[in-house]
Amino acid sequence: MLRLSGEVYAQVIAHALVGLPNEACGLLAAPAGGEPVTRFFPVRNAAASSQLYRLDDAEYLQAERAADDEGLALVAVMHSHTHTTAYPSPTDVRDASAFDPFGALLYVIVSLKDPEPALRCYRIADGAIGEVPVVVEE
Repeated sequence: MLRLSGEVYAQVIAHALVGLPNEACGLLAAPAGGEPVTRFFPVRNAAASSQLYRLDDAEYLQAERAADDEGLALVAVMHSHTHTTAYPSPTDVRDASAFDPFGALLYVIVSLKDPEPALRCYRIADGAIGEVPVVVEE
């Protein structure tokens, strides 16, 4: 299960919308060994594309350092789909397998296909996609 604070949920959705027409991306962090996710780090989409994302290397490192400094652990990668559903594409699965071969991270996808954004979460390991329930806490 992925637990998000209401504030983090709002930040993720806002970042996805601001990123249009391109996909947006970022990282989510939670207290080490705990929940809920309390911090969202927006990261520039170095691919600058409406069909794929690539976390900017320098901003990724900055987010990782900031999370460490705050006693947090990175637990998820977020990106948006501008025209498709909130389900991992074959490219998403390939990239997740290369970036996170042990499936330690979760992958949050925000679909902007419909007027109301839809957020879903997955664990991707060895090419297998498993949906993870999301709870937004007030």
